[in-house]
Amino acid sequence: MEQEGVGRLPRPSDLSPPLIHFLDDQFRTRDDLSRFPNVELELRRRCSHLETALSDLTCRLSESFAVYAAHSNDVGALVGRVREVLFDLRSCEGVSPRDGEEGEELERSQQILGKELPALARGVARVETVRAYAETALKLDSLVGDVEDAVSSSVIGKLKSPRGASSEESHLVAISSLKQIEDILTSITKARPQWSRLVSAVDHRIDQALAILRPQAIADHRSLLSSLGWPPPLAGSSLSGKNTGKSPEFSNPLLTMEGELKGKYCVSFLSLCHLQELQIRRKARQLEGYNIVVDLHQPLWVIEELVTPISLATQPHFSKWLDKPEFIFALIFKITRDFVDSMDDILQPWVDKARLVGYSCREEWISAMVASLSTYLAKEIFPKYTEHIESDSLRSSWLQLIDLMISFDKRMQSLLANSGLLISLSEADNQRSISALSVFCDCPDWLDIWVEIERQEMLEKLKSAIQIEKNWKTKLQGTILMSGSQDYKSPAISSIFLKCLSLLIDRARSLPSISLRYKFIKLTGSPIIQDFLDCLLRRCQESEGLTALADDNAMINVSYSINAARYCESTLTEWCEDIFFLEIETAEGNSIFDEEIKGMKDFQDEWSEKISTVILRGFDARCRDYLKNKKQWQEKSDESRVGLKAFVASLDYLQEKISKLEGELNAIDFTRTWRRVASGVDQLVFNGVIASNTKFSDAGVQRFVSDIDILFGVFSAWCLRPGGFFPRLSEGTRLLRMEEKQLRHELVKRKDKWLQENGIRHLTLLEAEKIGKNRVFVV
Repeated sequence: MEQEGVGRLPRPSDLSPPLIHFLDDQFRTRDDLSRFPNVELELRRRCSHLETALSDLTCRLSESFAVYAAHSNDVGALVGRVREVLFDLRSCEGVSPRDGEEGEELERSQQILGKELPALARGVARVETVRAYAETALKLDSLVGDVEDAVSSSVIGKLKSPRGASSEESHLVAISSLKQIEDILTSITKARPQWSRLVSAVDHRIDQALAILRPQAIADHRSLLSSLGWPPPLAGSSLSGKNTGKSPEFSNPLLTMEGELKGKYCVSFLSLCHLQELQIRRKARQLEGYNIVVDLHQPLWVIEELVTPISLATQPHFSKWLDKPEFIFALIFKITRDFVDSMDDILQPWVDKARLVGYSCREEWISAMVASLSTYLAKEIFPKYTEHIESDSLRSSWLQLIDLMISFDKRMQSLLANSGLLISLSEADNQRSISALSVFCDCPDWLDIWVEIERQEMLEKLKSAIQIEKNWKTKLQGTILMSGSQDYKSPAISSIFLKCLSLLIDRARSLPSISLRYKFIKLTGSPIIQDFLDCLLRRCQESEGLTALADDNAMINVSYSINAARYCESTLTEWCEDIFFLEIETAEGNSIFDEEIKGMKDFQDEWSEKISTVILRGFDARCRDYLKNKKQWQEKSDESRVGLKAFVASLDYLQEKISKLEGELNAIDFTRTWRRVASGVDQLVFNGVIASNTKFSDAGVQRFVSDIDILFGVFSAWCLRPGGFFPRLSEGTRLLRMEEKQLRHELVKRKDKWLQENGIRHLTLLEAEKIGKNRVFVV
């Protein structure tokens, strides 16, 4: 029987489902009934806050309408005055001035036209601006209120029904209002930049609403994913299956969802996409006008929500495979491959519908999976590998891990390329996002460790190859670069060296950042090049120290080193013309191998010059008697030419040495060497015979010219016009063969002008006059 003063309880059928869920959550047991007063107080407090907020909004709306009405009255009054002035002007224009009173009226109308009317126009413009501001502010206040109401409604709905899904409608209303607000703010930013305070106030309120709306949308999305059965179970994953197919246990909840659940997931998916698109637009608007370059591209939120639970589910598996990282890479690749097609077929159309421009679900999926792997590597794998890096086994494990990362990146990029779409892999940010090696971008210390290991490994390989003498004696077959048909006659060691260097460069190509590639190649390649150059220098110095390069074997050994330097220098130069190195040079401001290439060139110049110096020294020693015999150029017969045999022997020596060089030295350095020898012989014979106060008779001139022709004949095997490489001897013999009138009288009179007219460019006037004085003519 009911007690007096106590109301009858409502029947369960009279209660709304949200209220029933709320009561079920608050009073699960009889003991929870004791909390009833607290629950009642909390509900009353929330209702009071909502009523207060509603009352404040009503007051603000009334005040805004009052301000708008007042401004409208002012505008009406001003428009009325304008109409009166225009009516007076028309009246004045229709009346002809007939007396003084009409003249005053005309003057009055001109004053109105010149002063008062512009002032009225400015006043009208100001009022119109105020009216537009008030209307815009009211419109924005209404829209922001709709957003706040939708957010509050969603919060209350969650409190009443935590397991319900009624918040989706509130989210859609809020997103629709947010888009309208953003459109208005964008137009204000462009057309009314002076309204910055209004924009700032609206942005502040929107930020507060988004701080609640986005976490709610993400929470609802995660709940739907869980209902779909995401993430799929990984316990039955087979890592030993074929790379091209899916495992028999494969199940894709994105493909199996249907009906109402699929519709809810689609709505939630689009809501998150719309929110992200809205955030990108807001960020772009807020940064407009600032000289700041910011990449507005963010990872796709809906894809991140797919990857995060998978990443958590893989952690137990990864923890078992710390010593077998190949399983970790295999599992991540398998998951990525199994779901990548559904990204294109199911999710991409929804992203396009949300108008998220520039986003590929395939690319975002692959990028997010790689990022999850990189995060695990940075937290668990690399710290363990760096603890005892001095251990040989760990150094080997480190290189094995790098090989796995490079192979993994290539496989991931092949998945991306298989989409058939032109995706900007060349951009630095995109390449970094789909590379496990991106861990080195955030941890440069690990890159230094990797560089040190790679450098030591390559130096040890190169050292063992250098110690094999056969690698220095065996010439490479077909060492011809793409840029030309020159055979460099390089020893096999140069090919081994370039192969080691090429392997390092190939590993650098896998790095996702240009700055990392530059650093890696500079820290690994440059020391190895310098070490190889030092080795070439030591071998040449050893040959020089034993025989001063006078021995043929020593000269051949030096030739091999020069050939190796020439081939390596040409190859490095050709590599630097590749687009890979040009991009690095453009970004870093300098070429990677400039100093090393210069060192190779200097080495070639130094030792090819030493070879030519040794040959010239031998020539000088053999023709010394020939140069000292001054009388032979004054005698009429050849009987006194005791130095002729010495000259012939010296020419034989030249021909033998240069011919041997031709067979051993590369064509470029051989040409430079024999030309340097020719220049030295030219200077030596000219100074020793012509410029040494030697008297020449007619017969002596003929003998000397004949000897020089023999000299030219020796060098004709390597050039068509040998006289051009002996300019001083050629011009000296030309002067000797001139008649007395030309050589003495005209030269004395016209001097330098005469030398120019007769093509004498390599002898000075003093030398020419000296030759003229020493020429003995028969009277």
